[in-house]
Amino acid sequence: MARLPLPSAERVPGGRAWAALSRRVRTLVVAGVVFIVLFVLALTLPVPYVILSPGPTYNTLGSDEQGNSIIKIVGRTPNRTDGHLNLTTVSVTTQSISAFQAFAGWLEHDEVVVPRASVYPPGTSQKQTDQQNTQDFLSSQDSATQAALCELKYPRGFGVVGVLGKGPSDGKLRSGDRLVSVAGRPATSAKALTAVLSTLKPGTPVPVAVVRQGKNVTTDVTVTTPPKNAKGARLGITVADTCLAPFTVDLGLGNEIGGPSAGLMFALGIMEKVGSVDLTKDRFIAGTGTIDGSGKVGPIGGIQLKMIAAKRKGASVFLAPAGNCSDVRKATPKGLDVVKVDSLHGAVQDLLAIEKGQPVPHC
Repeated sequence: MARLPLPSAERVPGGRAWAALSRRVRTLVVAGVVFIVLFVLALTLPVPYVILSPGPTYNTLGSDEQGNSIIKIVGRTPNRTDGHLNLTTVSVTTQSISAFQAFAGWLEHDEVVVPRASVYPPGTSQKQTDQQNTQDFLSSQDSATQAALCELKYPRGFGVVGVLGKGPSDGKLRSGDRLVSVAGRPATSAKALTAVLSTLKPGTPVPVAVVRQGKNVTTDVTVTTPPKNAKGARLGITVADTCLAPFTVDLGLGNEIGGPSAGLMFALGIMEKVGSVDLTKDRFIAGTGTIDGSGKVGPIGGIQLKMIAAKRKGASVFLAPAGNCSDVRKATPKGLDVVKVDSLHGAVQDLLAIEKGQPVPHC
């Protein structure tokens, strides 16, 4: 059978137009595929942003995930506590996120997308930032302890706030001891104590005079070698010019969270553990805020996310720094009573007022 030749474009009516159209269609298809590939690549490429979301909350009156008390009182029996005084946190993505993830985060009501540089400053590694946050957290714990003990009216002075376990002063000096002299020389300030210790030889027993619960006490302590590059000797104690209590406050969570924003809730937790007034009355109270040694409460970041975290956990009352009121307005979760505080003393008075059904300040 003879084979007929296929018709060429010239032989088919409109053939040239059809060939030209086919080329345009092919070009459009190729361009569309390239666009889709580039679009998908753009969505999956990392972008310099991080996602913030509501983080875990921790009851300062309870225990951490390992079962250790978050606030440990050494030297006296703490009060029995049944309520909640939860500190709140914000979770931050540590891994790089894609443009798609950032776009999805912008659409979520409980996530915030911010430039990575606002969390991890340029020129600073993530490790360095984490180390600074840990140091800020530890400093806030010291301030919280000082503020709580002063609010509880413990006497102020320069003295012992911690004793190194198995150190030279273990069993001889106690937290709350007000220093009077070391080796017969005045030691009533950090400068004076440092001057005395710099002249002592490690391994030498020296008399240490303190005032303990209103009584003069003298004990011999064999001083030991100081930290590297330091001169003289050491007693193995932590000292401060602060309000001194006859017990030690040991605060946890240092390996789990960072930053200074837990100060207020730690201070309230300490007061609940050793004070004479029940601040929670079995209620679920949460909050946030920095604190200094005088009890002043300062603003923090991410408060909208922290309020969401508190509400999800079951809080009915949330203590918010007065400096965050502009962030709180129109962002308060339904059913959460947000109380404005500017000091530890004010927060205590507000909690007592709520229990009595009295009005308290709000943003």
